[in-house]
Amino acid sequence: MRLSRFLLPTLKDLPSDADTVSARLMLRAGMIRKVASGLYEWLPVGLRVLRRVERIVREEMDRIGGQEVWLPVVQPKNLWEETGRWQQYGKEMLRLRDRKDTEFCLAPTAEEVITDLVRREVRSYRELPLLLYQFGTKFRDEIRPRFGVMRSREFYMKDAYSFHADDASAEATYRDALDAYTRIFQRCGLKFRPVEADTGTIGGNFSHEFMVLADTGEETIAACSSCGYAANVERAECGPSADGGLRPEGQKEGHLPMDEVATPGVGAVEAVSRLLNVPASKIIKTVFYVADGKPVVALVRGDHELNEHKLKRLLGAKLLFKAGDEVYRQTASCEPGFAGPVGLNADVVADHSVMAVTNGVTGANKTDFHRRNVNPGRDFTPARVGDLRQVIEKDPCPKCKSPLCFFKGIEVGHAFKLGTKYSGSMDAGFLNEKGTKSPFIMGCYGIGVSRVVAAAIEQSNDADGIVWPPSLAPFDALILPLNTAEPAVMAAAERLEKELAAAGLDVLVDDRDQRAGVKFKDADLLGIPWRVTVGEKKLALGQVEIKARNAKDSMDVPLDQAAGILLKKRG
Repeated sequence: MRLSRFLLPTLKDLPSDADTVSARLMLRAGMIRKVASGLYEWLPVGLRVLRRVERIVREEMDRIGGQEVWLPVVQPKNLWEETGRWQQYGKEMLRLRDRKDTEFCLAPTAEEVITDLVRREVRSYRELPLLLYQFGTKFRDEIRPRFGVMRSREFYMKDAYSFHADDASAEATYRDALDAYTRIFQRCGLKFRPVEADTGTIGGNFSHEFMVLADTGEETIAACSSCGYAANVERAECGPSADGGLRPEGQKEGHLPMDEVATPGVGAVEAVSRLLNVPASKIIKTVFYVADGKPVVALVRGDHELNEHKLKRLLGAKLLFKAGDEVYRQTASCEPGFAGPVGLNADVVADHSVMAVTNGVTGANKTDFHRRNVNPGRDFTPARVGDLRQVIEKDPCPKCKSPLCFFKGIEVGHAFKLGTKYSGSMDAGFLNEKGTKSPFIMGCYGIGVSRVVAAAIEQSNDADGIVWPPSLAPFDALILPLNTAEPAVMAAAERLEKELAAAGLDVLVDDRDQRAGVKFKDADLLGIPWRVTVGEKKLALGQVEIKARNAKDSMDVPLDQAAGILLKKRG
């Protein structure tokens, strides 16, 4: 490929609206261009990288028995109504009507349409298990698109779905998929970690995320260096004993009589802590939610944060959102900031650590008043107790009790055990060995292909530009003739191009009539793994220069040996 005929509009200046390293470099390197908020065009060099990721993913999905399909991006409302997600998905789903006034959506995901396909075509357990996958565009109307293609509204992904007759088969495919994902990200040259994760809007009973480790990642991973446990902070467990060191070991505090104290205008934890001279760990926060249309009150310690994902799981709620002030007032008969669990006429659930609080402080369900010396079990009893709080660094690992450490990561893949969430609601099933109908047991496996491209850049770059892992680079080698007007220089460049191409390498020749400095700057910006520079002075000595993108130094080699040396070094 000749660069003079290749659409590669590189930029010298940093784009003002690019808010991450990958967004800046993808724009500067001519990989993408912004059309509108969260919408991008992929230019030839960017698309070459995207296709390399796609090829790796396809090979590994085929390796575990996946069959590729092509599903529509415009999906009918009626399928989504069967699962109840037409109402649940919210404003991220872009809805539209056709000329017949029939409602559709631009697919944010494909569970409904793939389940509908299989329920129409698969009849017997003899046709199971089945693993189907596709590559396609998805659309989610993000309220604030950011981070370039990592948090865009339109994105390119691989989504796969498996259908099974029993749990053992579903578990086997789930493990196969996790192994396949491990191979995919290893082949992509990424440093990554699989972590336990929340199932989110997809649903199901268990999931794993694959996180590319990067300081710029928007996700936080809680990990144990002793036993290998890892989970995102939405999923990371806090056991009953993880009370954060409320009291020194062996020290006991007797229960004191509960009393009421005026706290005029003071409702926030920090302000109450200062006013009453008590640590935040002694304060019990009362947080109001609406779960499936009913008010519910969740309790966590003042020095902890409530984890909504855990609350939703504990309640088994389909729809959960923070209650407004009016619900707060109706339930607690006071202004926000002054509610407490004592005498509260509502469903109350509590985090494990709340039950370890002795002589704590809560709202008094009376505006401008709090209660002191409140003790769980004596003064109030939650309907349910469980793990409701956000994990914090140095919490004990739920597996081995060693301190947890936090890392930043970028989610690039997600695997779910769906069970019968979709097959049950859509009456999708098969005839089992007894001739009776059973619902499919399902799994779901997604990879953000366009996100992998950006994550690779976030993880591998320097001050000069991108440093591609060899398996993802748009070209394997760049031949850089310094003086294209010199016939001998171009003849040598063409000779190298033919030799490397014959060996199976994808080669780009920078045959532009540009200054050497411009060519070198663009070469570093593009991040192609190997550069072969052909100049008059060294060519007069029968030599060319070879340099790896991630190496400081270059080496001069004989022209007639250059292709072989590069191939040997490339491995």
